[in-house]
Amino acid sequence: MSHPGFPRAEIEAIFFRSPLRSRFLSRWSPIALILAVAAACTSAPAPDPVLEFSGPVRSGKPFLAATDNGGAVMTWFERTEDENAALRIATRRAGTWSEPHTILEHDRFFVNWADFPSVVSTTDGRLVVHWLEKTAARPYAYHVMLATSADGGATWSAPLRAHADTSSTEHGFAAMSARPDGGVDLVWLDGQQMVGDHGGTMQVRFGSLLPDGTLGPEVVIDERTCECCQTRLARTTSGLVMSYRDRSDAEVRDIGVARYADGQWHAPTMAADEGWVHRACPVNGPGLDALGDRVGLAWYTQADSTPQVNFAWSTDGGATFGEPVRIDAGSPVGRAELIVEDDGSALVVWLEGTGETSAEWRMVRIADDYTVGASQVIHRTSNARDAGFARMLRAGSDLLVSVTAVGDTGGVRVVRVGGAGNRE
Repeated sequence: MSHPGFPRAEIEAIFFRSPLRSRFLSRWSPIALILAVAAACTSAPAPDPVLEFSGPVRSGKPFLAATDNGGAVMTWFERTEDENAALRIATRRAGTWSEPHTILEHDRFFVNWADFPSVVSTTDGRLVVHWLEKTAARPYAYHVMLATSADGGATWSAPLRAHADTSSTEHGFAAMSARPDGGVDLVWLDGQQMVGDHGGTMQVRFGSLLPDGTLGPEVVIDERTCECCQTRLARTTSGLVMSYRDRSDAEVRDIGVARYADGQWHAPTMAADEGWVHRACPVNGPGLDALGDRVGLAWYTQADSTPQVNFAWSTDGGATFGEPVRIDAGSPVGRAELIVEDDGSALVVWLEGTGETSAEWRMVRIADDYTVGASQVIHRTSNARDAGFARMLRAGSDLLVSVTAVGDTGGVRVVRVGGAGNRE
């Protein structure tokens, strides 16, 4: 078993910084690949991102979500003077961020660079947050916890464990989506079958927090998955679609997709048959978003020994995906995030290496016909774990991206992006 906290993951950090071995993928023509990479590398004049929100030093793990009427909400962690962690929240209305306040503060949070809290605005006007909480005096024994607020985040319900299993094993990398009738649906990685240090397999499971505050039934979506890559969940016209990094018996770590449609979860399929064999968790999950039955999916892979960020469209709610196009600039770290826009295009953000230790968050627009636009630099950072993961959303007409600035004066940042982010 691997985990972002295990020494094996330190090897992964070095692995990500290995030089790009530049050879063409056999399944793409050289001309198509050159055009795709050249488009992603092209710099176009664009306004610099505008800093909207700056958290204190040592804040990190931000997560952005849209609220009603073009608003936004963000959660993150801060370290307190006594070295506990505080889960904080702020909301945005009419371009202005509220004063942050604390949801919860204690010493039982499982704080991790790759697995962090999230927030969702429900259709019945509530906020739902999730976090990880340690349950035993073991390195990796923690559960997914939920709480709700009916007053915009001022007060919160008593915490509720999101899953039925109470074993002292790993439960995390949760993703939530608002239900049409209120409450949230969620998926998570569940380690209840993992015994000892190396036994059992990680599962991906589905459940719901119903509008009345109770939990719905659980469903196992996949019995064997990668142990520490993010999951993603989105709602289509047809139902739900979720994405995750699979793990076969042969250690193939391709991106899996599963759909809930016609009243049931359908068997997972692979977004692309890449065949990336990797014997440790890469800590690099997919980005996923949907609008109607149009689904965008972006992910990192090292298939054919070539680090790359790929993108693919589905027009049938995630049942099938088209041939992927490569969108990175040649030295990707990965950590992809995306949103599907009203005009049918997608905006993808990923971390691109620019030196031995330096990197930058880049954004690119991909049209519905797979045309890849010019990339734009969102934030310059490092390729270390502290750079974390970016999150992105539309708040009315504004495009917002949350990142974590590294270094002695670093912390949570939210920038408003023009250029590649403009729909006009």
